[in-house]
Amino acid sequence: MRAACYSTFDVRVRAVSSVRSGQAVASVAKAFRTHRATVHRWVERYTAQRGVRGLVRRPVSGRPRKLQDLDRNQLRAIVLQPASQFGYETDLWTSTRLLQVIRKELRVEVTRQTVWSRLREAGLTYQKPERRYFQASETVRQEWMRTELPKIRASVEKHKAILYFEDEANISLSPILGRTWAPKGQTPIQQVTGKRGGVAAMSAISKHGRLVFRLLEKRINSNDIIAFLLQILKHHPHRHVVVVMDRAPCHTSRKTKAFIDSQRRLHVFHLPSYSPDWNPDEKVWNHLKHQEMKSHQARTKSKMKKVAHQKLTKMQRNHRQLRGIFFRCCVAELF
Repeated sequence: MRAACYSTFDVRVRAVSSVRSGQAVASVAKAFRTHRATVHRWVERYTAQRGVRGLVRRPVSGRPRKLQDLDRNQLRAIVLQPASQFGYETDLWTSTRLLQVIRKELRVEVTRQTVWSRLREAGLTYQKPERRYFQASETVRQEWMRTELPKIRASVEKHKAILYFEDEANISLSPILGRTWAPKGQTPIQQVTGKRGGVAAMSAISKHGRLVFRLLEKRINSNDIIAFLLQILKHHPHRHVVVVMDRAPCHTSRKTKAFIDSQRRLHVFHLPSYSPDWNPDEKVWNHLKHQEMKSHQARTKSKMKKVAHQKLTKMQRNHRQLRGIFFRCCVAELF
């Protein structure tokens, strides 16, 4: 069972409001991570005092809570600013940095665990930022939204087409290592190959959970893109296919454009430059590298290709998982 969440005044008000609106006490208690008896007590206090005055926390004995002068809104206001504005080299926050700012600004000595608790109470979680390129132009991206997005939608609707997002990646022989449990102070060892290199890969994902892929032991060129587009067309022999891809040279070469123009059932559109965050297929590679192939033991390119093929085939069969991966993309709902 999860530990109970510290109940702020706002939490108590929202919990009582939920019960008064008709929700079951048990479901409200589960949502707010507390006991049903506690929710009943809050409702009784609300009724007895005829309002939210009954939900104000009563004075209790014991040591006063630290950081009383820093409420959740003030904490969020600090953390949602770049850390560089407080004199740090990068924009990212760590508990140590926040601890230093609190000690400097409020002159209060607190532990890192207290900082973690207050961050969680403020609805903040420790996350890995999404990559965004400096070269990306917001003006160009908004113009793409205004002009290209309606064309993609119109093409899908006109031809009753299947929409795919396509991307390439390199799967390295040097794996991304996961985490494991080990005695404190004794870092575990994971044997991996020291060889460099990897496998080039192409895939295309649809919002309905379809995945088409191809693996190569060489650098991808225009001929490979053409072969992959043909593979997608053969996958849907009686349907029009709309493919959205980035502006890589092999996607926009004369040879690739000539092939696209020769295919009646194929309609290709390009994303704005430096916008990988707008391509749902990027999430396929993220999931493959960080989840499916984490800490893999392949030592050669051929073995790597075999393992990657097995993992992608497994993903290909899980349409529900692929739909979830697709809609992790920030613009997926637009399609």
